[in-house]
Amino acid sequence: MGAGPADPGLITVAGLQQLKEADVIVYDRLVNDALLKEARPDAELIFVGKIAGESHDQEAINRLLIQKAREGKQVVRLKGGDPFVFGRGGEEATALREAGILFDVVPGVTSAVAVPAYAGIPVTHRGLASTFAVITSHEDPEKPESSIDWARLATAVDTLVFLMGTKTLPEIIEKLVVNGRVLDTPVAVIRWGTTPEQRTVTGTLGDIAARVEEAEITPPAITVVGKVVRLREKLSWFEDRPLFGKRVLITRTRRQASALARLLAAEGAIPIELPAIEIEPAADPAAVSAAIEALRAGRYAWAVFTSANAVELWFEHLRERRLDARAFAATKVAAIGPATAEVVIMRGIVADLVPAEYIAEAVAEALREVSLKSGERILVPRAESARRELVEGLRSAGVEVDEVTLYRAAVPQTAPKEALSLLRDGAIDIVTFTSSSTVRNLAAMLNGHIEALRRPLVACIGPITAKTAEELGLRVDVVASQYTAEGLVRAIEEHAR
Repeated sequence: MGAGPADPGLITVAGLQQLKEADVIVYDRLVNDALLKEARPDAELIFVGKIAGESHDQEAINRLLIQKAREGKQVVRLKGGDPFVFGRGGEEATALREAGILFDVVPGVTSAVAVPAYAGIPVTHRGLASTFAVITSHEDPEKPESSIDWARLATAVDTLVFLMGTKTLPEIIEKLVVNGRVLDTPVAVIRWGTTPEQRTVTGTLGDIAARVEEAEITPPAITVVGKVVRLREKLSWFEDRPLFGKRVLITRTRRQASALARLLAAEGAIPIELPAIEIEPAADPAAVSAAIEALRAGRYAWAVFTSANAVELWFEHLRERRLDARAFAATKVAAIGPATAEVVIMRGIVADLVPAEYIAEAVAEALREVSLKSGERILVPRAESARRELVEGLRSAGVEVDEVTLYRAAVPQTAPKEALSLLRDGAIDIVTFTSSSTVRNLAAMLNGHIEALRRPLVACIGPITAKTAEELGLRVDVVASQYTAEGLVRAIEEHAR
């Protein structure tokens, strides 16, 4: 199966489906880790990648595939790009056929076309290039001589795409020039194509080797030779995005980080996850049971949810009692913002109220405006030590509030060492905070040494979170006007522009 180039979004629909069903995944170096997360939790993941200058025994890989298949397992051999374009997929398929093993082939998007496209270089273009060739820069070392006909290749093909050619670039240039390609032919070398770490160096056959050395370009990289390289000046898009190459720290819980990471990656950022919150259940069983009984009996006029975590945990308590959304039959539901409202919808309920401003004070004000009656009861399931403004605002309207603690936003017991090291070493460009808890907890994870948070740009999801950051001595550079993940990314993007 071809995984496509490094951007995990470029895997095919068929490939992704097979990946999710596999018992065993045998994968290469250039396969994005995000694709491996699509595997079943019980799937066996086996790395057999090759690194420049090193070699893995191909025969051993063939034997591994045969062995796992004979164990009755569904095996995915996951390769970067397309398995039949310099991927040795044909060799492995031949070994399987000779062993009597059945197999399918799932093609992948080849890096030979995708990587130049991400650099703004089409391999063909009317009036410039009607032909293109893909050439490996690492032929079989056991061959007595090269099988590449340089005399014809140098001038017969408009666009030449060399895969894995960084170390052999001087030799490639020499062979092209000796065989008739002019020195002023445009050339581009693209490293880590289709990822936020993509770098493109352009020049000509006469100077590209020096430019690549000066830029310290190392494998993996692709070299494009031909007039189409000039189109990059007009068609460059991927590297022009506002957050391209910026390392952005995400401090949300692991479950919630992925959505923000996708939004940031779409703007060219490199998301770095450092969860500063661990959701720990902290419910009093008796209080939860009493609240659920009151809910079923229709004693609550409103239920107010101030976070997606509260929604999920509350419905877990309902499920434990074999209950569902019907328990809210006589109760209206308010959500603090669209993200929380979306989670409520996923549980079968459309929120009756979402305030225009996504903070506790606005929820209380909006509920007062819908004519709350004195003595009415309101259910508020939420986090331990949550802000008091909501409950106090509602009680001031003469209603009875049942505040039910479900969880605490605890400091994680363990943290990704690499992410912490990047932060401490000054390698993070932007730090995002999506709640006051993320601010306080990250400071605790740093043992109060917040100097590491002074260099990067600090972006907060709203004014409450920003206030907490400032109280801890941080400089806040960006505050979203819409208090959602989308609003936060938009605010960071506007600041970057």
